Amino acid sequence: MKVIEAEFVASAFSPRDFPPAGIPEIVFAGRSNVGKSSLINRLVEKRNLARTSSTPGKTQSINFYRVNRVNRSLHFVDLPGYGYAKVPKSVGRQWKKLVEAYFQSRTGIALVLHLVDARLRLTPLDRELAEWLCHLGFPTMVVATKADKLSGNERSSQLRALSNSFEGVPVFLSSAVTGIGCEEIWRRVADATQHV
Repeated sequence: MKVIEAEFVASAFSPRDFPPAGIPEIVFAGRSNVGKSSLINRLVEKRNLARTSSTPGKTQSINFYRVNRVNRSLHFVDLPGYGYAKVPKSVGRQWKKLVEAYFQSRTGIALVLHLVDARLRLTPLDRELAEWLCHLGFPTMVVATKADKLSGNERSSQLRALSNSFEGVPVFLSSAVTGIGCEEIWRRVADATQHV
């Protein structure tokens, strides 16, 4: 999928900071340090569009990026990560409030990418997010990141395990380093935004 241009739009710390709606939104959700920003950078082929950090729980805002493709514009929306133990509980409550406000107020959500780490076991918070997304009814796909760190056999095994855990939701392996899965993600994005 050819990206003509990609640019940072806004960091939203509250709903009043959300940019105007009107174009389809592709949402990246997942635990802290799962690789949301790295995947966004890989998909748009821009190394530093979304800032990455080695410190989990650092991003506390919802970040919006405008992506212009041939004949189409959309927002990539990078939700703050969840589940980092050293983050105070008050931050967890703020995360929930901000993310709930986002999902309740945005009309252009076309697809939610639920990112999980291909190398790690699912956490209760991963399962909770999956259930919540199912309840909200948004089209969702699971993207298992950092797949380049697994052997071929491990990839097959993990894909099977995740497909069983997320029954009825498409699951794909990906890597921001090698580009594994990026073409499939773009295909899903194109399908999801076709009629939005």
